[in-house]
Amino acid sequence: MPMRSNVTIASTSSSRHNLNSRTGKRRERYADDPEEQAGLLGREEFDEEFEIEDDVPGTPQVREAGKIKLVAELILPTPRLRKHSLAAAKDTSRTIPFRPPDKLQSRFPANIIRNQKYNAFTFLPIVFYEQFKFFFNLYFLLVALSQFIPALKIGYIVTYIAPLAFVLFVTMGKEAYDDYKRNLRDREANSQKYLILDRPPDDSSALSRNDAAYLHTRSVSSSTLRVGDLIHLEKNQRVPADLVLLRTSDSSGTCFIRTDQLDGETDWKLRVAVPECQKLEEAALTRVDGEIYADSPIKDIHAFIGTFTLNHPPQSDGASDSGPSVSPLTVENVLWANTVLAAGSAVGMIVYTGSETRAVMNTSHPETKIGLLDLEINKLAKILCAVTFAMSIVLVALNGFRGLWYIYVFRFLILFSSIIPISLRVNLDMGKTVYAQQIMNDNEIPNTIVRTSTLPEELGRIEYLLSDKTGTLTQNEMEMKKLHMGTMSYGFDSMDEVAHQLEVAFGAGDHAHLRQASLSTGAQLATRGRRDMSSRVRDVVLSLALCHNVTPVKNDDNTVTYQASSPDEVAIVTWTQSIGLTLVFRDRTRIDLRTPSGAIISFDVLDIFPFTSESKRMGIVVRDRQTGEITFLQKGADVVMAKIVQRNDWLEEETANMAREGLRTLVMARKRLGVQLYKDFKARHHEASVRLEGRNEAMAAVVGEYLEHDLELLGLTGVEDKLQDDVKSTLELLRNAGIKIWMLTGDKIETARCIAISTKLVARNQYIHEIAKLESAVKTSDQVRDQLEFLQSKLDCCLVIDGESLQLCLNLFQNEFIEIATKLSAVVACRCSPTQKADVARLIRKHTRKRVCCIGDGGNDVSMIQAADVGVGIVGKEGKQASLAADFSVTQFSFLTKLLLWHGRNSYRRSAKLAQFVIHRGLIISIMQAVFSAIFYFAPIALYQGWLLVGYATVYTMAPVFSLVLDRDVNEDLALLYPELYKELTKGRALSYKTFFQWLMISLYQGAAIMIMSLVLFENEFLHIVSISFTALILNELIMVALEITTWHIYMVISEVATFSFYVISIAFLPEYFGA
Repeated sequence: MPMRSNVTIASTSSSRHNLNSRTGKRRERYADDPEEQAGLLGREEFDEEFEIEDDVPGTPQVREAGKIKLVAELILPTPRLRKHSLAAAKDTSRTIPFRPPDKLQSRFPANIIRNQKYNAFTFLPIVFYEQFKFFFNLYFLLVALSQFIPALKIGYIVTYIAPLAFVLFVTMGKEAYDDYKRNLRDREANSQKYLILDRPPDDSSALSRNDAAYLHTRSVSSSTLRVGDLIHLEKNQRVPADLVLLRTSDSSGTCFIRTDQLDGETDWKLRVAVPECQKLEEAALTRVDGEIYADSPIKDIHAFIGTFTLNHPPQSDGASDSGPSVSPLTVENVLWANTVLAAGSAVGMIVYTGSETRAVMNTSHPETKIGLLDLEINKLAKILCAVTFAMSIVLVALNGFRGLWYIYVFRFLILFSSIIPISLRVNLDMGKTVYAQQIMNDNEIPNTIVRTSTLPEELGRIEYLLSDKTGTLTQNEMEMKKLHMGTMSYGFDSMDEVAHQLEVAFGAGDHAHLRQASLSTGAQLATRGRRDMSSRVRDVVLSLALCHNVTPVKNDDNTVTYQASSPDEVAIVTWTQSIGLTLVFRDRTRIDLRTPSGAIISFDVLDIFPFTSESKRMGIVVRDRQTGEITFLQKGADVVMAKIVQRNDWLEEETANMAREGLRTLVMARKRLGVQLYKDFKARHHEASVRLEGRNEAMAAVVGEYLEHDLELLGLTGVEDKLQDDVKSTLELLRNAGIKIWMLTGDKIETARCIAISTKLVARNQYIHEIAKLESAVKTSDQVRDQLEFLQSKLDCCLVIDGESLQLCLNLFQNEFIEIATKLSAVVACRCSPTQKADVARLIRKHTRKRVCCIGDGGNDVSMIQAADVGVGIVGKEGKQASLAADFSVTQFSFLTKLLLWHGRNSYRRSAKLAQFVIHRGLIISIMQAVFSAIFYFAPIALYQGWLLVGYATVYTMAPVFSLVLDRDVNEDLALLYPELYKELTKGRALSYKTFFQWLMISLYQGAAIMIMSLVLFENEFLHIVSISFTALILNELIMVALEITTWHIYMVISEVATFSFYVISIAFLPEYFGA
């Protein structure tokens, strides 16, 4: 049983030697600082806590003791860390041994997913707070509570409590149901089963000789997983926690994951197992003598710093101990929680759980959005309350403040409480539901989803539209359009020539011995010229076919799909295939290409330097298996590559030309490396890669020193990103509607500027002012001030600004910049981070107090969408993350026209009219009550009994009044033909203090007229004054609805007739309510 004996050796004789050697190294490292040395090594209290018995040799406990002590040294905060970060409460970096002790595992958060908003204790307090922070809800609560005071009691208590209770129960039911559904989703996620690898029992007598390689697994639920567990994943299984990939079923040690739920990107990502563990069998992983160091958890899903230390790998008998080896771990070795394993199976060690996972740290819980209309109505409710109080004081004053006048004031307040109708909330909420259904059932904007049903009216008030570029204005479908090589340029129509040159180049190489030497001099020169051009084409195409992260994946139907994290790369590799050089195989160590002649050429992949938004380039070191030649290939943005390649006179000019055509440009370059130079680079690079502090900077410095200089410039590619359907007409319509449009993109200035022109974001002949490359220097503030002064004098221009300059403007002159920029018709901000996008949205909202709509399609747009008043997400190539986070989900940018100009218009105008009509309905009956009390010696006696008031607000008027939600002031074609009509809505004239006071005066006139006319004209019928005035009131409301509605429709007519018929019948059957 060789495997078992090796493990025993590691457990007994090596543990103390291993610990001493590691401790000795630490003493050397901290020898300059005795305080740090004492802090690291003087941990007797930790040893006592674990009850370690160091004096018992030859037992497994010794090994565990050493390991635990080692963990203690690495995990507990050191004086060095405290010195660097005094504010930090504790260091959350961790060193996790294989088979960690329970006490270590219990230090980290439980792996529980919890998206619930409430629990049993917080549900009622939070829901009540959310409801009663609105003034009119609080007002009605106070009115209802006042009925428990005998002196203030008027009518039936239930008539005051029932409407409020109904509204609250509906709201609480909806909130409870939503939270229950969230709870079910959480429980489902937390109860998902996963296999974890267990170490087999140490009792060797219980194991047969063949059991050494036997895999011991057990199934556990996701919520019970802990840091240090080894977890086995199968294809299409969700990753339950952040883990380091140790082994995959693929012999190359790679696997693909889908990250669309994490970053919104639908392209598969390649992940790499730890090489030392990939060599082992799965069963042997539980017996590995090693540990993983993981840095403190952070939000950035594109960064990870860690190391894998292997102390004593399982060896065959007689093998010498090679000592501990340390390997660097990067983001390529990690599977984040909520990603999905796309193919094969994998084993990983959990390093972060629960609240420390990247997925949870990047999940923001946005505040509940409240529409501007709701806020305006809340303000009007306060005015109405003041009116109610003024009327009460006036009536008591006219009576000479006799008797218990302060009680009379409160009784009048309660009598006039219908001025602020609780049915207003019910009507508006029902109206919002109708608008949402109309939007979702509109066949012209199919698959549109309303996720926040409280905001349809906001669509009619938008003044600023902030849009992403890629995938929103463009389709995110890339196509290679141009190849430029300095002296030669090939357009889309001349790619056949490139294919021919490539065939000649590879054919010439394959059949060199067939060349004849008897050619004339002229023919020889011509052939050599063609061969030189062919070889140049061969070099650039071969480089493009090698320098990428694309992997060919065979589907079930034997077709091949290219998978990569960037659609640009897929477009270029697809293009190389179309001209004859096909990528047929790719793994971590090898790339195989098929030449036009059908031959296979192979290259070893020695190093890969992936693309990042900071570096703006990617590189690869390959070795030709036929010739052994080592080459460094690199492609990237022109701004960085211009400094890396050899001096030339065409790159800058041609890049600008391509950008003007709207093409995304990439510069391709190479450098041939000698064997010794590469060895020197590799040694230095590995040394930098295992550093824990400043690792990325150190690695970049080594690459810059050895590789990234004097590269041979091979060519320039231009890839087109197709525009979305009807983008031009949509932007033109929105601009004519008075909406100011900003484009916020992570792309470079040239491309963004070109897309702005091609999409008609910038009007014809409009001046474009560019602010770029403002550096943090002493003179910068003067430069920024000069730029702002120029913009102030030319407000009809379009501003194009890059991310760094934007940040400088916001840091130095935030108010001035936003004030000027918000007056411009269009702004294009380039190289923007997701945080910058969200900050811009918040600043515009804060400074202008206007409604801001943000639209995007990727995970990087989520923060911007959530920061806006109205967030619109597009379901696109980058997944559904933006769509799920948005208030409205659409499938095309062009749907925005109808969403805003038609549905937004109707929702706002209808709700404004409905709100004012419901207020009028409450005001008129309160005026009648005031007149009645004034005539009858200012007595606070109710004119109508409680149930009659309830009927007035519900069955007698609700249906006709609610038919206003189907009103339309113009037809759809007209609204879209004349977008200028939308400008009027943004001024908020449909519901303003002016219209409110107009309705107030109408209510005052009608209420007084009905009451006085009833008393004067029917003086002899005084005992029937209730039924006379109430009938007049109902008829008045029905007539007002018919007059106020702009376009009569069938539902309005039916509701009017049915309501009046019901009223006539109720008089006959309920005489006690209509009597004296």
